Amino acid sequence: MSTRRLTSLIVLAAVTVMALSSLAMPAGRAQPSTLTLYSGRTEALIGPLLERFTRDTGIEVRARYGDSAELAATILEEGTNSPADVLFSQDAGALGALASRGLLATLPAETLQRVDTKFQARDGFWVGVSGRARVIVYNTDLLSPADLPDAVAGLADPRWQGAIGWAPTNASLQASVTAMRLLEGEEAARQWLAGIKANRPKVYANNAAVVQAVANGEVQVGLVNHYYLYGFLKDRGPSFSARNYHPRTGGAGAIVNVAGVGLLSTATSSAAAQRFVDYLLSADAQQYFADQTFEYPLVAGVEPHPDLLPLAQINHPDIDLANLADLEVTLRLMREVGVL
Repeated sequence: MSTRRLTSLIVLAAVTVMALSSLAMPAGRAQPSTLTLYSGRTEALIGPLLERFTRDTGIEVRARYGDSAELAATILEEGTNSPADVLFSQDAGALGALASRGLLATLPAETLQRVDTKFQARDGFWVGVSGRARVIVYNTDLLSPADLPDAVAGLADPRWQGAIGWAPTNASLQASVTAMRLLEGEEAARQWLAGIKANRPKVYANNAAVVQAVANGEVQVGLVNHYYLYGFLKDRGPSFSARNYHPRTGGAGAIVNVAGVGLLSTATSSAAAQRFVDYLLSADAQQYFADQTFEYPLVAGVEPHPDLLPLAQINHPDIDLANLADLEVTLRLMREVGVL
């Protein structure tokens, strides 16, 4: 065999081996076409957005839906064997719990710089995607904003006996109680819970039920996240007898929590996961949250729904949202007072 012929065969064999090696390359090293999402946001809420992401990027999303805290607990239990690439949490607390255990990867600076530092982890392990303000929803046939207390602390006054609706098992309400503990101390939070209990509040399963009860006149006020009202207004029109009130003096009852995302440090599809995180912070996705879910977009240049009070006008407290992961003490406190 000639030297030239031998050289050609060697080159051909090398190219063939390289091609076969590329096909057999582990998923973590090749550009992945799928990612596994653990989502504390419901399918009804973000399903259309996931479909857009797949259409725009070609990356399929395998979504597991559930309660944010329960999904975080599942990841903690799964540890380094977790199939999750991304946690999309309804609140910052679940993300903080994973970050404290070293299970989230630091996000790139170019991702973090899109969002105000108030709405991201101070160590860069998660970033807020949309904002959710705590409010007092009130019946407009019975009350005006002037009738409402400056802060939620005022709802412990006997004047509100039998007039309050709430959902104490709701994670967002528990996060606001955690914020009260952090801002004012455990004893102040205990006294407020005891005052609310003494006022015989009506208990509902969720925020939507509280808003409906307020509009029906079953109660005069309720403790909810801001965006539930706007779903009712969209369906029922302006005659719907409830509106939101942002406490004038702020405090825990005016906290702006976030729905946020963290990239698992054990992600096998980390490139696809990073694309998903960046997609959630794109102008299109941010506009989706503004228009479809009535949440606050957190990326500069995307305006909230025109009916919402601008974020800059909400007197929300300065608090590290990651600390809202400290739920254990809050749950113990609520059980001791007897509201859970």
